[in-house]
Amino acid sequence: MCFSATASFIAGGGLSAAGAATLRQAKTRSRLPLAMMPLLFGIQQLTEGVVWLSAEVVRLQSAAAFLYVMFSHVLWPAYVPFAVMSLERPGRRRTALKALLVFGVALGLWLLFYIVQGPVTASLCACGIIYSMNMPDIPYGLAAYVFVTCFSCFLSSHKFIRVFGLAMIGALAISLWYYRQAFYSVWCFFAAILSLMIYVHLTQDVKGLAAKASRAVTRSLTKE
Repeated sequence: MCFSATASFIAGGGLSAAGAATLRQAKTRSRLPLAMMPLLFGIQQLTEGVVWLSAEVVRLQSAAAFLYVMFSHVLWPAYVPFAVMSLERPGRRRTALKALLVFGVALGLWLLFYIVQGPVTASLCACGIIYSMNMPDIPYGLAAYVFVTCFSCFLSSHKFIRVFGLAMIGALAISLWYYRQAFYSVWCFFAAILSLMIYVHLTQDVKGLAAKASRAVTRSLTKE
C-alpha cells in the first residue's frame, strides 16, 4: 500500500463526491448520520493530504494535524455509535447503543482535553503519518477506542452494519500488524475506503424499496 499525499487527495475527493451522492440516498432522517460518514471521511482524508504536503510550513501542518486528530480521536468515538443507534427502533439494542454513545462522548472529551493542550505534531514516514500528542500512556486506551467504534456495529440489528463492523476489525488487524507506528493514519485511511460500502448499501436499499413499491402498485392494479 502506497500512502502519500496523492493517495489521500484521491481518496478524499472520491469520498467527498460519493458522500454527497450517499446523502441523496438517505430517504429517512434515521439514515442521515450513517449517510454522512463517507463525506466526513472524505474531509478527513483531504485534511491528511494537507498534512503530507505542508512539512515545510510548520504552522499549516500543525493546524492540519490538529484538525485530523479532531476527527480521529474526538469525532469518531462518539459519531459511530450515534450513527448506528439512529437506525435502531426503541428497545434493548438502542438502549445499549445509548450507553456506548455516552461512553464514546466521554472518551472523545477526555482525549480532547489533552489535544487542546498541544502540541499536535505529525511525522511523515513511508507507511503513513505518525501523529504525536501530549497524552499520558493509559493502559487499554486503544482497547477502549476500538470497543466504542467497532463493538457498537455488532450491537446493530442490521446485517450490513455488522458486516461493516467486521470489515473495520479486519482493517484494524492489518493496521496494527503492519503499520503500528502510523496506526491512526492507516486505520482511518482503510476505514475511509470501507465507508464506500455505505453508499453501495443505501443505493441498493433504495432500489429495493422502489422495486417493492412497483410490485405493490402492480398487484393493486391487477386486483382492480
